[in-house]
Amino acid sequence: MSLGEPSRALLIIGTVGAGKTSVADMVGDLLADAGVAHAVIDLDALRRSWPPAPGDRFNFEVAVRNLRCVAGNYLEAGAVRLVMAGVAETREERRRYAEAVGIELAVCRLRVELPVVRQRLARRHQDEGEALRWHLDRSGELDRILEEAQVEDAVVEAGEGSVSEVAEAVLKAVGWS
Repeated sequence: MSLGEPSRALLIIGTVGAGKTSVADMVGDLLADAGVAHAVIDLDALRRSWPPAPGDRFNFEVAVRNLRCVAGNYLEAGAVRLVMAGVAETREERRRYAEAVGIELAVCRLRVELPVVRQRLARRHQDEGEALRWHLDRSGELDRILEEAQVEDAVVEAGEGSVSEVAEAVLKAVGWS
């Protein structure tokens, strides 16, 4: 990365169980290894409040407001790369995230076959019957939404390979490597 290169943001999207958070964390590790000042932001954490506002099922508005503050703080502290894990179901949501971070935003979708996603979810929620059912239902629903919306700039197959290999593929796909 050359001195004076503009700050950039990356949003890693995918259905539930695709590995967004794990891959974002690993992208952060790879950037750290390369000496790149960065921050990793879990958009689920920024939206986590209850109850959601009427008509805002997943607290998108709260996430955007929080992202604006958090991204600004990280950039002011010297981060030149923001790596986010989350979901953008529409081009409008993508636009709002880009507006919130205020810098160039690339979006990379992790694509994983639904049987693999379901296996991952079953492991993650093995003792949580109701949560498992919800995530299994949502995985197919969200996969269809993302496939139709095509808000991403790049797609990385994330069903095979290690988290490290997927993270490296993401960096390459968005031109950050």
